[in-house]
Amino acid sequence: MSNEPIPLSKALASFDALWSPRIVTRVNDYDVRIAKVEGEHVWHVHDDTDEFFLVLDGELHISLRESDGERTVLLPKGAVFTVPQGTEHRPYAPSGAAILMFEPAGTLTVGDHHDEIPDHVDSTTGHTLNT
Repeated sequence: MSNEPIPLSKALASFDALWSPRIVTRVNDYDVRIAKVEGEHVWHVHDDTDEFFLVLDGELHISLRESDGERTVLLPKGAVFTVPQGTEHRPYAPSGAAILMFEPAGTLTVGDHHDEIPDHVDSTTGHTLNT
């Protein structure tokens, strides 16, 4: 990890892969990850951790399957949302977005349980940022 400031615009410009987060830094035992996203991710659930999203650019939708039914939250640029642990969810960005996520180091992007993983989704615990 760098001990210098990291401009997020420079970090985002350093890669093109979609749904393939890069670890910008760590805070205690948590990764701060950034990703470029477009289209649909996969329905998945994290059994033991919440998942925090901040939209840096564009617009992110997150569909949620909750006890009282399914709903979708819309996150414009600058909005934050936390998916509670144990909640099945599917992020998607019809027109593309750049996002920042905050979650425990080692957390898989496709959660503990998930639908079949499409080719455009990277099942990873995050990649090292090379700027």
